[in-house]
Amino acid sequence: MLSLNDHLRRIENTIVVDSTSGIAVRYVVEPAPLGTAGAVRYAGESLHESVVVFNGDVLTEVDLTAVIALHRARKARATIVLTPVENPSAYGLVETDKHGNIGRFLEKPTPEEITCDTINAGIYVLEPDTFDRIPTGTPYSIERSFFPSLIERSETFVAYIDRGYWIDIGTPEKYMQVHRDIMDRRYKPRRGSPFDGTPAAWVSPQARLEEGVELAPPCFVDEGAVIKTGARIGPYSVIGRHCHVEEHAAVEGAIVWANTRISQEAAVRRSIVGRHCHIGRRACIDNGVVLGDKSVITDYSRL
Repeated sequence: MLSLNDHLRRIENTIVVDSTSGIAVRYVVEPAPLGTAGAVRYAGESLHESVVVFNGDVLTEVDLTAVIALHRARKARATIVLTPVENPSAYGLVETDKHGNIGRFLEKPTPEEITCDTINAGIYVLEPDTFDRIPTGTPYSIERSFFPSLIERSETFVAYIDRGYWIDIGTPEKYMQVHRDIMDRRYKPRRGSPFDGTPAAWVSPQARLEEGVELAPPCFVDEGAVIKTGARIGPYSVIGRHCHVEEHAAVEGAIVWANTRISQEAAVRRSIVGRHCHIGRRACIDNGVVLGDKSVITDYSRL
């Protein structure tokens, strides 16, 4: 039997070629958490070209080609994408001068300290010859240690300010908001996406809907899903692959992941349901509940 470390090494040494783009992808898994900068150095030890870093929980429409072009035009050691927000006090502010150079990072500012509305969008272009200042094998922060070192050394560290769509999907509430934004086309998906058009009820050709099903747009039903007679799929609902929604069940503004069964006359509203869950008959889940994979909610339960 393979140990966890053996599994991680196997993943790290796997190179996958994407069938549509032809790009080879190598997955690198750090042996222990190394922080936001330590992980970058661990992954980029053998790199010699500019490195693009994305926070994994960000959805954005940023023009990455334009970010890289600015980085190269300024011959920058690092470039950071900034985004404006309505309430900067909830984030760390990033101040710039009139030439777009980074001047200061300010964490959780008081109202009196707010001098701008731009925050770190979690997207960077970095030069790998700056990684030698990141200690190996120990946690190290890109925001609190690496970026300040660039400012202290007066290195070229510039901002790309993007005023397009951006959201940090760090909470269940934000995760649900992203789905609403996509369906409302506040976030513009790529061409050919089922959401590239007027908001509607998007149903996969491989889904099966019986007679008497009510679909209230916008909503989405993925392939292999089965929706039984009398069921209602309400606005901003997402039904994942191979889900079963049985007779007279209701899904309202909820996200239901793959292979979940919602039994007869059950209701799931404004909640997130993981994979392979079972929602019992006449059970009711409402208002911000988050169920992990393989959860079982017994008949007539209320959450």
